[in-house]
Amino acid sequence: MPSSPSAAQRPTVADREVFANVDPNSDDRTQIVAPVTNINDEVPPNERQPGKAEASEATASPTSPPYSSFSLRQKYLIIALASISATFSGFASNIYFPAIPTIARSLGTTESNINLTVTSYMVFQAISPTFWGAISDVYGRRLTLLCTFVVFLSACIGLALSSHFYQLIILRCLQSSGSASTIAIGAGMIGDITTREERGGYMGVFQAGLLAPLSIGPILGGIFADTLGWRSIFWFLAIYSGVYLVILALFLPETLRSIVGNGSIPPYKQAKAPFEKLVANRDVRSATSETGKKKKKLKIDFVAPIRILFEKEVLFVLLFLSIHYAAWQMTLTIQSSLFSKIYGLGEIDLGLTFIANGVGCMVGTLTTGKYILDKDYKKYKRKYANSNGEQSQEEDFPIEKIRMRTLWIWAPLQWISVIIFGWTIDKHQHISIPIIFSFFLAWSAMSIQSIITTFLVDIFPKQSASATAALNLARCLVGALATGVINPSIDRIGIGWSFTLWTGLMMASIALVGVQFKYGAGWRKKREQREKSKIGGNDA
Repeated sequence: MPSSPSAAQRPTVADREVFANVDPNSDDRTQIVAPVTNINDEVPPNERQPGKAEASEATASPTSPPYSSFSLRQKYLIIALASISATFSGFASNIYFPAIPTIARSLGTTESNINLTVTSYMVFQAISPTFWGAISDVYGRRLTLLCTFVVFLSACIGLALSSHFYQLIILRCLQSSGSASTIAIGAGMIGDITTREERGGYMGVFQAGLLAPLSIGPILGGIFADTLGWRSIFWFLAIYSGVYLVILALFLPETLRSIVGNGSIPPYKQAKAPFEKLVANRDVRSATSETGKKKKKLKIDFVAPIRILFEKEVLFVLLFLSIHYAAWQMTLTIQSSLFSKIYGLGEIDLGLTFIANGVGCMVGTLTTGKYILDKDYKKYKRKYANSNGEQSQEEDFPIEKIRMRTLWIWAPLQWISVIIFGWTIDKHQHISIPIIFSFFLAWSAMSIQSIITTFLVDIFPKQSASATAALNLARCLVGALATGVINPSIDRIGIGWSFTLWTGLMMASIALVGVQFKYGAGWRKKREQREKSKIGGNDA
């Protein structure tokens, strides 16, 4: 067990907002100077006393507390819990695909109608994180995540018992509302405990766990549908989520910086985990009382993700990501139907065809996160510091170009993969060819997603859950559009030309990255200056 912070490093509860306001992207740790005051430990999250971080070199102390008090082991435990939580989003979506033909026959409807349940799932996958993410940015990650699992568990039980097509659509929407938000909340937790220098690697670990279901899920779905019936898919998800809900309730610590500071401040009673001492270095001696202070109530900002979505410095790159994500989801949704009709595969064999996609996802997130994003950042940050010396400002560092410079590699790889996937199926070529290119499609798609997700958390460190929800909103709405139109498009113009059409749209969207590279840094600086001016006006 790591030792607790020394007395010189030990922050008080009044530092909650000090830590929350510290920029995790800055190398200057002198900005973390805690005011000495007393405040009630059991302060509810909507009544936090806003603090003020000082940046004066004169008042800096060499014993200032670290950005995060969580040990390396504890960080990996937290990220593992967040990552496993996020697997439910992938499982709920992808375990379903091989069973689509079977479910259509069982409910006496068409495969196109069952594909609409995928579209409705993605619509709520887009919308729900804006609700849960905003709540988690105020009331904390722990309680919000537990609530989402209760919703998910209830929906899975209902789906296992459903007997009509309309019930399937409604309950899939509810299931999506519970599972999709785990991604935004998990990304928020990573933003809470990591700095920009290490974030890419941790984000890669998080997304690798998140994407494991993309390879495992369809196999399990095919086996369940072929042996126990399609309802067993949802009973499996219900049991899995019920067991994991208990694990989260026992071990997941609160990480939101406005509640626990750098992790050393005990949270309010309702946010404490029963096994808190095993997963966090809380300092109970920093919990003292204060009377006579008026607490400022923090409001839940439900429109924060929408506001972030339309910020100029991220809008263009989010549109680029959404178009590429939609192409990927479109291929996943239609793959079962095409392989079943053209190659005559059964449920288990259909599930096996998704392995390449899942492996590509994991390779993409791991290599892009640890070996590209982290190393790139450190390399160019060092060069920038050497060139600009002490005169350099963090806001002047070209984070847009550093984080996204490899998009020029991954985007063309996805274009090639999509068009080959479509035309080889159209011409009834050997099934190994589209399966192989589904690997490269997933690798490139997930590399693009990892890059842009990490970039969003970089520039919105205090609203990381809401920023991730904004990304999710954009990509899932466009993805829902793509999955909704692919069947009618294939019926009208054929498989090959449908995929060619979307490839052309992806190629055109690369211009959006050019806009981001040229103007993004300037737009970001203006927004940061507006925020600083607003804070200064409020403090005056």
